[in-house]
Amino acid sequence: MTTYQHLLIETRGRVGLIRLNRPQARNALNAELLRELGRALTAFENQADVGAIVICGDEKAFAAGADIREMADRSAVEMMTSGHIDLFDEMVHIRKPIIAAVSGWCLGGGNELAMSCDMIVASESARFGQPEINIGVIPGAGGTQRLTRTVGKALAMEMVLNGRTLTAEEALRCGLVNRVVPLASYLEEALKLADEIAARAPLAVRLGKEAVNHAHQSFLREGLAHERRLFYLLFGSEDQKEGMQAFLAKRAPQWKGH
Repeated sequence: MTTYQHLLIETRGRVGLIRLNRPQARNALNAELLRELGRALTAFENQADVGAIVICGDEKAFAAGADIREMADRSAVEMMTSGHIDLFDEMVHIRKPIIAAVSGWCLGGGNELAMSCDMIVASESARFGQPEINIGVIPGAGGTQRLTRTVGKALAMEMVLNGRTLTAEEALRCGLVNRVVPLASYLEEALKLADEIAARAPLAVRLGKEAVNHAHQSFLREGLAHERRLFYLLFGSEDQKEGMQAFLAKRAPQWKGH
């Protein structure tokens, strides 16, 4: 059996459950966690008695973003060749439906991970955002592209350029999440939705997901590639270094504009 350092894995009937498990870091997404998540998703994809997958964090945070400490000193070339963002693109190739069960903070890479899933069930405490501007970069794992397609240009601009966060109810109104439920039942509601889907005709579910993704992915791949280039480019800027070092030092950044 595969062992994981940053995930807790279990099966609930025909549903595979993956818990992000870095509570001391609010489930920040480091490279090892993302590698493990890729392996866990592939394992459930290949498990015949699993028909759907749920990814969750804990009540305080789904994932509060990428691990800034891990990337703060990287160059643009190092970011480009690290491959740690690849999972966000590869998730579309998992044929079984993936549901994000979100409670608490869902920010930056955490929000990008949730949006890379097929559906989102949120607790009333969930908060969604792309605050990368505060550390001198932009979203790099689909945040500018999937978010704009979901919530519209104006709101996406405010979230990306000014760090606005959405409450669970705001996320529901703009179509970012499927439903909002009480904190005590958010995971059970996600598991229930996954179980209902897993009980349906497997081939039809697989092809239905493929068809919806085809509609969503038209022109998205081009946009993601452009976003990724701009994200990597910022790792050659002084502001990126200043922003991330300021974040780690818990001080206000001093922007230079280059």
